[in-house]
Amino acid sequence: MSNPVGATDRTKVRRAPSKTVNEREVVNAILDAGLVAHVACVVDGQPYVMPVGYARVDDKVIFHGSSASRLFKALAAGQPTCFTVTLLDGLVLARSAFESSMNYRCVIALGTCEVLEGTSKEQALLDITEHLLPGRTAHARVTAPQEDKATLMLALDLNEVSCKVSDKFPEEDPDDLVDIRYSNIWAGIVPMKEVFGEPIPDPLTVEKGIPTPDYVKTWER
Repeated sequence: MSNPVGATDRTKVRRAPSKTVNEREVVNAILDAGLVAHVACVVDGQPYVMPVGYARVDDKVIFHGSSASRLFKALAAGQPTCFTVTLLDGLVLARSAFESSMNYRCVIALGTCEVLEGTSKEQALLDITEHLLPGRTAHARVTAPQEDKATLMLALDLNEVSCKVSDKFPEEDPDDLVDIRYSNIWAGIVPMKEVFGEPIPDPLTVEKGIPTPDYVKTWER
């Protein structure tokens, strides 16, 4: 296969390489479907992993955090990072606990972050809001100067990426398939999915009788 997602020796899949996906379209689809990423950072020799909301824009992922955060300051200063998005699609039940597993889609990106400023930062905030809350940017108050100052906006190029997808039935121990006892154990996949619940208005919304916006009613996972 070609190397469109920028895999390198560091991101080459060595464990279960058959699950490797190299197509950029698949990588983009996974990133576009996710809402939360986990970003690694080392500060004073201590590794940390923090969850962030994010968005993909072309061949970058963008995310933001507090400008007072020592972790975000480290990333802004060029600390190498690992950015990971995992979507859990199901539990895979084999006839043995050892062979049981999960079906998932996962993208990992390595690199250093770029700090976005000015109009690029403003657009990135809109992009993240639209990814997480589609339709909200046309209704929500714009960011105030003090809020902008309190926010660090980072971008990570998708130049060094690995992607794995697991979507199979369990890989069974051959002996279990013919064993009188174990071959009669139920095995298969239990799918998992995210769903949005019924919107719950806050007290002021209830007091003013503000209806739920149509764009919120149409959100689907």
